[in-house]
Amino acid sequence: MTAKRSGQAYYMISAVAQKYNIHPQTLRLYEREGLLKPSRTEGNTRLYSDNDLEQLETILSLTRDLGVNLAGVEIILNMRQKIEAMQHEVNEFMDYVKRELSRGIGDWEQRLSTALVKSSPSHLVRTPPEADPPAAPAGADLTEEPRRKA
Repeated sequence: MTAKRSGQAYYMISAVAQKYNIHPQTLRLYEREGLLKPSRTEGNTRLYSDNDLEQLETILSLTRDLGVNLAGVEIILNMRQKIEAMQHEVNEFMDYVKRELSRGIGDWEQRLSTALVKSSPSHLVRTPPEADPPAAPAGADLTEEPRRKA
């Protein structure tokens, strides 16, 4: 039997058991082990969502096809959940980096357009700051280059 809540389909335990050819007690066991978390009605009837069915298909694939025991299934599902959370964090970080880079590029474009001397940053050479040169003696000819000692 299928019920609808907020536009999403929900399935009762008997319908899920029949669809996947498993005993309802198996579904209850998966719930006790924390592998499935169906919602409940006010009368305490289990209702399985499409997400629950996807999770059940994963559990059945691991146990039937790969021979993984329930403890292994729990570990795999937990790792999968952590990987998905990390992937979400990486995606958020990449979005942040893209925003910062595009903002930085915009800043450089603005600086270049308002620069007194237009030059790309690759043509600029950074030199270390020098100490103040010694003051010229009074009356010295500043048009001549200073002589270097040999």
